[in-house]
Amino acid sequence: MTEAAEAAIRSNYRVRASELIGRNWLNTGGKQLGLEDLRGKIVLLDFWTFCCINCLHVLDELRPLEEKYKDVLVTVGVHSPKFEHEADPVALAAAVERYEIHHPVLDDPELDTWQAYTARAWPTLVVIDPEGYIVAHLSGEGHAGGIGSLVEELIAEHEAKGTLHRGDGPYVPAESTAGDLRFPGKVITLPDGVGSAGETFLVADTGHHRIVELAPDLATVLNTFGSGRKGWQDGAADESGFNEPQGLALLPEDVRAKAGYDVVIADSVNHRLRGLTLATGAVVTVAGNGVQRLLDAENQRAAAALAEAGPGSVADEAGAGEDLGEELAEALATASHLGNEPLKVSLSSPWDVLWSSALGKVVVAMAGVHQIFSFDPVSGELAVLAGTGLEGLQDGEANASWFAQSSGLAEDANGSIWIADSETSALRVLSFPEAGHVQVTTAIGAGLFDFGFRDGDAAQARLQHPLGVTVLPDGSVAVADTYNGAVRRYDPATRTVSTLTRGLSEPSDVLVDASGVAGGGEPLLIVVEANKHQLVRIPIPKDALTVDEGASQTQRPKTEVSAGPLALTVRFAAPKGQKLDDRWGDPTQLKISASPENLLVSGGGTSVGLVRELVLSPDVPEGVLHITARAAACDGEPGGEIPDHAACHLYQQDWGIPVVLGSGSGELTLDLRGLD
Repeated sequence: MTEAAEAAIRSNYRVRASELIGRNWLNTGGKQLGLEDLRGKIVLLDFWTFCCINCLHVLDELRPLEEKYKDVLVTVGVHSPKFEHEADPVALAAAVERYEIHHPVLDDPELDTWQAYTARAWPTLVVIDPEGYIVAHLSGEGHAGGIGSLVEELIAEHEAKGTLHRGDGPYVPAESTAGDLRFPGKVITLPDGVGSAGETFLVADTGHHRIVELAPDLATVLNTFGSGRKGWQDGAADESGFNEPQGLALLPEDVRAKAGYDVVIADSVNHRLRGLTLATGAVVTVAGNGVQRLLDAENQRAAAALAEAGPGSVADEAGAGEDLGEELAEALATASHLGNEPLKVSLSSPWDVLWSSALGKVVVAMAGVHQIFSFDPVSGELAVLAGTGLEGLQDGEANASWFAQSSGLAEDANGSIWIADSETSALRVLSFPEAGHVQVTTAIGAGLFDFGFRDGDAAQARLQHPLGVTVLPDGSVAVADTYNGAVRRYDPATRTVSTLTRGLSEPSDVLVDASGVAGGGEPLLIVVEANKHQLVRIPIPKDALTVDEGASQTQRPKTEVSAGPLALTVRFAAPKGQKLDDRWGDPTQLKISASPENLLVSGGGTSVGLVRELVLSPDVPEGVLHITARAAACDGEPGGEIPDHAACHLYQQDWGIPVVLGSGSGELTLDLRGLD
């Protein structure tokens, strides 16, 4: 897209911001706010839902802006839920506490404010000036720098006009509900001789930003690792820092000796893997440069160069003079080998880790980019094991599969890896039918917007945003069905689903406790009950429950369109002080598909540019358009050259647009970064 094209997408009229309508307000001390209460402030509306990893990324991107401009900028989180559970006000209050949200939050369960501001994706950001007019409409991640520039412009403009009011905002903190643990995430067993005396349990005390070792009573804290201060720091047990640690993996004894540490930790918000030595409490970073992968332009460019020039690469196989633009985009998304310098590689919200006996490596659920990685703690090699990076549910060969915020991992006796794929409410499995071959299949789940609470035949069964998984002694699989507050069981032999227990408060992990078996007892389940800040033991029932509370779909307004041509435009204007990085051609890209596939007659696939003509089939009455837009910009002035070593920035958003055929418009306009 040219600089002239960027300018052309800007509106020449002012749009008054709509009133903020919802069920209730949080973080305001009980006060019900309206736009009039915010007049004189720059207002940033953050449309989010607490299941969404991209929304969590944006929360962290915005924190420095909120601190820097706290006397003029008011962020308002507009919580517009995707899942049924997210509409529960108690669950929302817990999420606001869990993620340390320090701004007012509007509870918008009926999507009233979402629709008023024409939001189409999570996250969406809307900037309102001090006079109450919309000045920017943004989707996806990576906008903090551009918002900062815009805020500076608005401060100068409205101070000159006398319409800017400095002072404290309306935020009032809520009281904490936590105890010794705070929203714990994952748990593993430490066998006798590895940690303290006897068998103990290592827990990610996620909300306290530390790791704790618990006694067999699941309550007594034996050791803590990490200072409890939110941040990133290596060092001794009382000095090191984590930021919402999640998954834990104990390495085999021989690997521990070679690697120099015992446990791999998924340090989710730091976008790093950490290594913990239990005997000394020392913590070291073993992978990740700390930059969220989707926003690391330099890392992406290096991967593109590898894809272009390496043996067997697209460039290696292309004919002379062939345009490599589209092929390189595909190669970049699926390039598997990430090198042997793990501290230089960007990661994205690693959520769980598992030692794979089949691979002899650590497997990582890389939730932020919807992929499964592998990591060799001895050689340092990082690789993409499965997933293209597109969000959704697609099986088949690992390098063509789609995942959606995978959050839990477990290995069975055959070496297959079971995956709690949270945003598709699915149970997936990676299998290794032969050396070098990885296959992805789905045991439970139907799609990105399908969920429910239904047992029975797995093809019709439904989960709701599961986060944890473990393999039971009989070979069946237990799932922490987080948003249903239940533990579910999948039997691979009969392909049926049942319920082991329910009534839990957002169970985030589940683990088999076999400590009593040697004494003649039965194995038990340990469940991490995150929203009650505790771990509990439950029996594995002989006769499981059968529940059918139905299957649901995320209810979002459908866009009425006409059959035939549909002109798609994604608006993107680089922030002030940045320009599109066109040194290697058009730096924008669209990737489009549909559910069902035959909704699209033409216009699908990947190509450069942010404008595309789609053709919709008259024979498919409704469906979902899956649209991914990317743009790359670097520091520099429009019309000039990009300076050497300029900082570069990636912008990306995935949309799932429900459409229904009718007499609607033949145009569809989306905002990646649109300015009004």
